[in-house]
Amino acid sequence: MNTHVVIDSPVGPLTLVADGPELVGLYMNQQRHRPEDETFGAPGDPEDEPFASTASQLAAYFTGDRHEFDLPLKLKGTPFQQRVWEALTRIPYGETVSYGELAAELGNPSASRAVGLANGRNPIGIIVPCHRVVGSTGSLTGYGGGIERKRFLLDFERSHHPAEESAALF
Repeated sequence: MNTHVVIDSPVGPLTLVADGPELVGLYMNQQRHRPEDETFGAPGDPEDEPFASTASQLAAYFTGDRHEFDLPLKLKGTPFQQRVWEALTRIPYGETVSYGELAAELGNPSASRAVGLANGRNPIGIIVPCHRVVGSTGSLTGYGGGIERKRFLLDFERSHHPAEESAALF
């Protein structure tokens, strides 16, 4: 049974949704493909897990002190969506890849549109960093949280990105 809490962030309120000890959702207000609020379950206790750890790690992320997350996640989607979302977690902090590059990594270079659709359905934004995927020209396209939020997250990560950590994507 799902429970949820709402926390503040620099990109606006974030709704965290848990199924027991696992985080199953992180949604922004007015996010495209945001489920109906009724699906989030009853209000949870912000001091309970995984809410407390998620809020703590997000706070550290938004100060530039955390570049990776270590949380129990349960990503609910098709097998293809899950493959895309897992690949998103390998995109280094402060870097971007194109939809085509991600499709090629998944073994199907012609599937950039399908990758984009799966990316748009990512249920755990920020933590599963779908904001790090851009158009083939580097354009900021296709972010369910809105282009301004995507720009904010990418600019924030670039400004807090230690150059010596820069590495190839895959």
